[in-house]
Amino acid sequence: MEKIKDLFLRGEVNTAYAQYFVGQSYLNMLTTKGVVIGNVTFEPSCRNNWHIHHKGGQILLCTAGRGYYQEWGKPAQPLKAGDVVNIPPDVKHWHGAAQDSWFSHLAVEVPADGRSNEWLEPLDANEYGKLK
Repeated sequence: MEKIKDLFLRGEVNTAYAQYFVGQSYLNMLTTKGVVIGNVTFEPSCRNNWHIHHKGGQILLCTAGRGYYQEWGKPAQPLKAGDVVNIPPDVKHWHGAAQDSWFSHLAVEVPADGRSNEWLEPLDANEYGKLK
């Protein structure tokens, strides 16, 4: 099992959004003024549900471990520390840890008037299990 050294404080168990995750995640909000940035850490096999950021989109700055990002209808992309993912508004996607590694990223909410998040169904467990 690959462990990680957190670049930012891991934060508390992510109870606020737990219903939208499969597995255990941790959340440390770095800022909630202006540009909202949260440090999200995923235990191995943890991932969030499919979701959509309406209006502003999202940027992921990967800081530790190994994980995945996938847009609806496209293959999953492996992620590692140093990777950056620009997620345009209104793109259905999910992200999370590899099965054998912790994973952390900074989730940056792109500012926009009327922005919102729409949480959807979990990723199919069989599809996730096929990722290597």
